[in-house]
Amino acid sequence: MKGDVVIQANPAELIDDHPLEDLLAIARALGWGAAKILRAYYRGEPFQDGTARNLDIQNEKDGPVTAADLAVNSFVLGRLHDLLGDEQFGYLSEETYKSQASAAPFPQDWVWILDPLDGTRDFIDKTGEYAFHLALAYRGRPVLSVVTCPELERQYFATLGGGAFVETPDGKVERLQVSACDRPADLVVVVSRTHRDGRLNALLQKLPCQNQLSVGSVGGKIAALVDRRADLYISLSGKSAPKDWDMAAPELILTEAGGKFTHFSGEPLRYNTGDVNQWGGLMASNGRCHEALCAEAIRILAEIDGLS
Repeated sequence: MKGDVVIQANPAELIDDHPLEDLLAIARALGWGAAKILRAYYRGEPFQDGTARNLDIQNEKDGPVTAADLAVNSFVLGRLHDLLGDEQFGYLSEETYKSQASAAPFPQDWVWILDPLDGTRDFIDKTGEYAFHLALAYRGRPVLSVVTCPELERQYFATLGGGAFVETPDGKVERLQVSACDRPADLVVVVSRTHRDGRLNALLQKLPCQNQLSVGSVGGKIAALVDRRADLYISLSGKSAPKDWDMAAPELILTEAGGKFTHFSGEPLRYNTGDVNQWGGLMASNGRCHEALCAEAIRILAEIDGLS
């Protein structure tokens, strides 16, 4: 299957003069463009005029920010604004949300949610496990998304009701489907290399699934699920929480590949609510044992918290 993908009808098929197929084509092109920029910074390639391409790392409250984050942010938002304007579309980005006048939700029904560099610490540490995220949400739920893993040379994309796919730079496109593993003891849990506190470690130690795979970014973790290298991912907020831009694009790719991504309570994630934090316990899985494992996680946490 080559680059053109037929998108099935969904509740948001037409946005005025912007068919969803056209918006997906824009997002896919932006994903590859972002990957080129990120790889240039990752490898320290000089600019065309010969000047050094420095990372200029800034350590901020929510984690490090680099010149690569900012360059991709400017590239993507500039392109989206030029093509689509801001009357019908809102733009929620990790690098610009703090400059908003208030924490109120964007008034538009349609909001682009951007993480120019998911896994900045992995990018700096040269693990290769970083990603680019771009999602389009309609009234708080994703309908289109792209996750690009530059060092894997793989780009994942999905539309609501249209399935999830992975493409490579040569134009090859394949449909994605999560694993069929349905024995909790056999499930592989993808875990963070760095963002793990004592409470999450205690939960992971008590779950029936003890096979683990370490991957850096959230995008990379969900890529592991849809590539069938893993079956389960858990996020548990502590003093901080994952943000809208961490979850929106990966969520749709996983669910369109047959998986599930919810709060432990079973409630769906909501985006553009005015609070960019995704608090509480979140579970992403191949869907086979999802509800049972969510219930088990709630039980284990109650036990852990009762002892603390």
